[in-house]
Formats: sequence, structure tokens, C-alpha cells
Amino acid sequence: MNFHDVRFPASLSFGSVGGPQRRTDIVSLANGHEERNTPWAHSRRRYDAGLGLRSLEDIEVLIAFFEARQGQMYGFRWKDWSDYKSARASAEVDFRDEVIGTGDGQTTRFQLVKSYRSGTSLYHRPIAKPVAGTVRVGLKQEELRESVDYELDTATGEITLAYPPEAGLEVVAGFEFDVPVRFDTDQILTSVASFQAGDVPDVPIVEVRI
Repeated sequence: MNFHDVRFPASLSFGSVGGPQRRTDIVSLANGHEERNTPWAHSRRRYDAGLGLRSLEDIEVLIAFFEARQGQMYGFRWKDWSDYKSARASAEVDFRDEVIGTGDGQTTRFQLVKSYRSGTSLYHRPIAKPVAGTVRVGLKQEELRESVDYELDTATGEITLAYPPEAGLEVVAGFEFDVPVRFDTDQILTSVASFQAGDVPDVPIVEVRI
């Protein structure tokens, strides 16, 4: 796919607004009940990068980044400051943060995932863009060594172990990650006078499937 493995300046994404979007089809029945269904297995995140702009220099950086991506043509990495790591917001990443699979004596490839739990409901979000240097992997209570015990594909979020874990042995991981996104517009309208008056441009960003 058309994707540049470069991160949108984190200083500009800080202060932006956005989050997950779901799609739900709702049919109201004659008896007043509803039937609800969704064609999406995973949510899609949307952001507005305009609110992160604080100076005219920030606008210059934004326009340069936009032109280099050719508008909507090329995707890029985005740091979602409200949700960018496997650990809780106040905690450091630990290799035991997430269970990403269970050994069967044959499988060596495992996808990074982040779990979202509320009551008895649990959602597993595939993580396709981990941040290099932050990923930690282990087997149960033993941490493994990258390039020795496993290899990491930062383009897909896939872990390949050097040997298949024994049946029933949990594969665990901790990591920071980015969201694969693109600009959701082919134009950015800016005005120095408006910006100085506190009116920031709209810069819509939308998540892309990897």
C-alpha cells in the first residue's frame, strides 16, 4: 500500500482531538425493538491535527509534511497521545502487559495486540505499527532478547520467535505504538491573520487499514 514509514511530528499531534469511531447499522422494528449489526470488526480512528498547531512555524512544518505525503496519497504514522502504549497511562511498558498468543509447539509468528476490557467484554485491537526500541517480548515470566530469541516487523507488528513455544505457554509483550493514518483532505486552508486571531485550520486525519 502507499505508506511512508514516518511519524507526523509528535509535538503537533499533542493537543489534537480524536479517537475511535464505530459503524453500527440499526433497524427499528414495528414492535419498537431494534436490530443492531456492524460490518466493522475493528474501530477506525479519526483526529483533527489543527488543534495541535501553536505557532506559524508549526504551520510551516504541517504544510511541508502534507506536501511530502501528497495530500491523501501516502499514509504515515500518528502518535495518539491518549492511547499509545500497552501499559496504563501512568505506568511504564512491561513485557507482561499483553498476552499476544499461546504456544502450540508449532507456531512461531504472533501479532501484537492491545486488549480493551470492560466488565466481561473484551476487545483485541491488532497493533500494526509498533515503535522500534520500545517492544518487549517474553514467554510467561521470562523476557526474551530481540534479534536473538525473536524478530520484530515494525511494518506489520508481527513477532517471529526463533523457536515455537511449548503447548499452553503464553507469549506476552509490551510496547508503544503508532496509528497508521492518512490526511482525510487534499487541501489545507491557512490564514496568518486568522491563525493569529486564534482560528486554527481544520486538518482531518483518518486511520487506514494495514
